[in-house]
Order: sequence, then structure tokens, then C-alpha cells
Amino acid sequence: MLSPSTLPYELPPFAEIRDVHYLPAFERAIAEHLAEVEAIATDPEPATFDNTLVALERSGDLLGRVRAVFDNQASSHVTPALREIEPRVRALLAAHSDAVHLNAGLFARISGLHAARHTLGLDPESLRLLERYHTAYRRAGAELSAEGQRRLRELNAEIAAASTAFGQHLLAANAADALVLDDPAQLAGLSPDAVAAAAANGRELGHEGRWVISLKNFSNQFELAALDDREVRRRLLDASLNRAQDTNGPLAATIATLRAERAALLGYSSHAAYTVADRTAGSTEAVTDLLARLVPPAVANAEREAEELAELAGGPVEAWDWAYWSDRLRKRRYDVDEARLRAYFALDTVLRDGVFHAAHELYGITVTERPDLPGYHPDVRVYEVFDADGTGLGLFLCDFFARESKRGGAWMNSLVEQSTLLGRRPVVVNNHNIPKPAPGAPALLTFSQVDTLFHEFGHALHGLFSAVRYPYFAGTRVPSDFVEYPSQVNEMWALWPEILDRYAVHHETGAPMPADTAARVREAALFGQGFATVEYLAATLLDWAWHTLPAGADPGDAITFEAKALHDAGLALPAIPPRYRTSYFTHIFANQYSAGYYSYIWSEVLDADTVDWFTANGGLSRASGDTFRRELLSRGGSIDPLQAFATVRGRPARMQPLLARRGLAG
Repeated sequence: MLSPSTLPYELPPFAEIRDVHYLPAFERAIAEHLAEVEAIATDPEPATFDNTLVALERSGDLLGRVRAVFDNQASSHVTPALREIEPRVRALLAAHSDAVHLNAGLFARISGLHAARHTLGLDPESLRLLERYHTAYRRAGAELSAEGQRRLRELNAEIAAASTAFGQHLLAANAADALVLDDPAQLAGLSPDAVAAAAANGRELGHEGRWVISLKNFSNQFELAALDDREVRRRLLDASLNRAQDTNGPLAATIATLRAERAALLGYSSHAAYTVADRTAGSTEAVTDLLARLVPPAVANAEREAEELAELAGGPVEAWDWAYWSDRLRKRRYDVDEARLRAYFALDTVLRDGVFHAAHELYGITVTERPDLPGYHPDVRVYEVFDADGTGLGLFLCDFFARESKRGGAWMNSLVEQSTLLGRRPVVVNNHNIPKPAPGAPALLTFSQVDTLFHEFGHALHGLFSAVRYPYFAGTRVPSDFVEYPSQVNEMWALWPEILDRYAVHHETGAPMPADTAARVREAALFGQGFATVEYLAATLLDWAWHTLPAGADPGDAITFEAKALHDAGLALPAIPPRYRTSYFTHIFANQYSAGYYSYIWSEVLDADTVDWFTANGGLSRASGDTFRRELLSRGGSIDPLQAFATVRGRPARMQPLLARRGLAG
């Protein structure tokens, strides 16, 4: 890792990297970067844009390479050795970030340039870089007193340690609390391939002759919609809802308290106020207003759905029953059987003839598998992406299957970030948690998993299409309440008729999904929006409650705090648990979404409006795709995100398309 990779696009040489390499590589990289930063800060020449900002953008090259590989592996294939060193690595990185951002000489140079920014003759991207650096250093505490900076360093170290522990505890709890079943009759309702996958999972996890359902990151496990045995459903949901409570509940309270103290030190009323000030929302009031508008109609929708389910079930529906009876109501109303539909959603076909084909039609790109290039795990597949004129854009890696060493959920990472300054093209990876099929069997997807494939590839396209000069702005380096927007837009093509018709073919017969079935799938896509919106809003407002705490407030016991937060928000519905409870809410306690889970619905306002724009402009057309790519996807963070949206849409966003999509317009 000490030298740039010689593989195409500087793909990391995974086959040569060992766990023992990481710690010495980090130590060497941090030392090199600190030396580079100190040389910039103490340069005897007067500060210029080139000898300060451009020099900073060129610095830290080794650290960037090492961290990109480590961060991805720590999420997707963590080993016992990595789990052991991760706390030390996170502590080193937190201390290093403080050392860079609290360098007084460096901040003085940046501040001087910022004060004279309108006289420097900078192009728009360079001017924005200077403004963003100045803001970032101020928000990192560069203007604090020496005592304030000392306490800030302590807080950052404590938060980093607690967040790392939170993620590690959850990974262990997900494995320990997996549902182990002794009798295949207990899996009645699951498809044969899902039963086979549970058996294979049991063998892999050391439960030979038993069936294991591993826990996904969210509350309502996919299997709840199919399992006929009500007691098994109850046990599965119970395991999901109560994992890591003893370890991560107290940690969550600690992290929230430390973040509140840090926000106050930096001059903000809460961590949410600190976070949102640098996002497109701009203020806590804007977020609170959006959420307050959505809760009452969403709850009303969910209550109507509960009445319908109770009528079908012949009695009240508990939380572990909801998905089961909802699936049956969907079948009755739309004649859509999720289990039978999976036969039409074979992973390779969906990827090739759905996800990749839609991108080809929109943007002209082609995607070619490169089995000669190494991934970081045998399950990883590597693809080369070519532009419409045949030039190479970058590499796309996809890691499809769940395993004990991978955290839950689905996400995108950058392994190499695009930059014309550094002459680099992007390498991005999508991670999924699709249950691995039995050997020789195809991976058959639920439509939700199909939707996730399109979503995550939307993130990948955001990285692959990046065409910026400075790495600071590359790809998805945009405000976190904007980053989900392009990926949510890409979901629209999953149901677009000419795309669905290509990839929805029976994996055994090759027969296309019948036209009337495809039509019902589209109709059923909006089914259950009351539940989906309440489940999401409950998690969002739980995040908001934790992170609007003022400094000095004692949240007390996490379970009690959570119950009160949901009650106060009007979302204490026993039959609809939050999509994430506190103890496994990694988005906000172990990743970068603290006070930011609202971003999905905030981005969906832009997404729904953009879907209307695509639809009105010919749908799957190169003209629209090229506009969206040129004006928004390729710009990364180099321009104001809402300005990019307005350039595409011709006006600021409107909320009505979102309300109509989620059945809340009334």
C-alpha cells in the first residue's frame, strides 16, 4: 500500500494485502501527511491558492489509499485481526483529523486567502474549494481557544472509540442472536431456495443439520412476510428488536451526550443544529417542519391499513404479524405473490438486463465483467465501465451476499476517487446483504432487493460520473441530505416498463413475466405506504430526539428515552416498530448519518420531483440522461447541490410529487 497500485485504475492489490499491513501503513501514512501539512503551514512564501489549497489537495495520498481499503474491509469483510486493531485505527484517525484541522498556521493561511477570495481571480470550482475548506476548518474547531481545542480533541477521541465499539458489538449481536431452527417445518412458507439458503447458512455458522436465519440490520426481517408459524415470526422479530440492548443502549446515550457537548463547545444548541447547518436543509426548524407535516397523514394511513389487516386476519395484528398479513392482502388485492415473483428476479439477469441496461439507455455506458481483476473476497465481482465513446470510466465492484463478517444493510464505498488534478478515475464498490443461495442455485431476489440493486447503483453512478478537478468534491462528496437523491432517482427504472420487461424473466424457463403480472407489480409498488412511512419516520424522529439534546442533558436509560421520544412524536404504534431501534441504529451511532436519517425523505422530495421531470421528458432517453449527468451527477460537490437540481429541473423543488407518491396528498 505504500505505492500506487499498478493494476488498472489503481485498483487496490487485494491479493497482496494482509491484515498485518494495515497498522504500520496507517502509522507511516499519518506521519507523511502530518509532514506535508506542516510544510504547507510553515511555507515562508506568502499564501497562494496553489501553495496552500492545491497543495492540501495533493497531500495525504498514501493515507487516502490505506483508509479507503481499510474502511471498506472493516464494513464488508472484517476479520478477528481487523476487529482487534480497528479501535486503535479509529483513535489514530480521530487524533490525526484534529491535528490537521487545528493547525493554527495552516488555518491562518486559509483564512487570509478566504478574506481575499474575491480578488484572487479563481474559477468557480476553485473558489468553492476555498470556501469549503474555510468552513470545514471553522466547524472543526480552528477558532477555539487552546483549552477549547484540548477538550475537543478529547471528545473526538471518546466519540470515535464509542462509535467503533457500537459497530463491533452489533456485528457480534447479529451473529449471536440469529434465529436457529431445528425443524424444517418451522420454515413453512419460505420458498425452497430460501430454506436451502438457511440450511447452508447453518452449516457455515457451525450449526450442521439446523436452519439459521441471520439478522439483517433493520427491524422487520424479510422472512416475516412468508413464515407461516406465528411463534417463529414472534421469535424472529423479538431477536431483531432486542439485539445489543445491554451493550449498545448505554453506548448510544454516551455518544449522544458527547456529541451534544461537542456541539455546545463549537457554538451550537445541539448536535443536530451543528450538523444541519452545513447541509442543504440549513436549519433544525426546516427539518422539524418537514417531519411534522408528514407524521399525521402517515399515521392515519397506517391506521387504515391496520384495520384492513385485522379484518383479513380475523383479529388484531401484532408487530410480528403485520408483514405476513400485509403480504396476503397484497396478493388478494393485486394477485401478486412475493414468493412466486422471486422466480422472475434472478440476480445476474436483474443486474445485466435491468440495472446495467437502464444505465446504458440513459447514459450510453457499457459494463464488462473483469474476472482477471482481484476483489477483496471471493464473492466480489469486478466490472469495467466504458463511456459511450468507448473510453474507460472506471471500475465497479459488487459484493452481493451476506456473511458473518459483513455488517448489515447495503451501501457504496469509493476505493479510488476521481480527480483531474491527480489524474485518477474512480473505483467504486456496492455492498449488499442478499442471502447466499445453495451451491449451484441462482440467487433469487425479492422486489425490495431488486429496488436496492438499482438504488445502490445510483450511488455508484454518482461516483463513476464524477468529473471534478479537486478530490474534495469527487462523486458522492456532497451534503449527506443530498447524497441519497441521485440513488433514489435511479430506483425509478426498476419499474419502468421497457426495463422491467427485459429483466423479469423466469430463471428456469426464460419466459417473460406475464404482462398482467408486471402491471400488478407496478400497481402494488405503492401498497403499504402507511406502514413504510411510519416505520421510516419513527427511526428518523428517534435519531432527531437523540441529537437535539442540549449539552448537559441526561438521556437516561436508552429504552425509556426511545419510548418517550416515539410517544412525543405521535409514533408510538406497537404494531409498527421503528425501522431501526437505538441499539442497532448504525447509521447514526457507528456511521456518518447522525442527525441525518431525515436525509432519505428530504432527498425524496427532490427525487419525486425529478421522476416527474424524467417522465415528462421522454422517460428513458439519452437526452434526459445526458442532462442529468452533465448538470448534476458529474459535478459532485463542486457546485451548490440545490443549484444543480434547479438547473436540471428549471426551478426549485416542490413537495407535491412526494406527497402523491406516498399517499399523503390528502
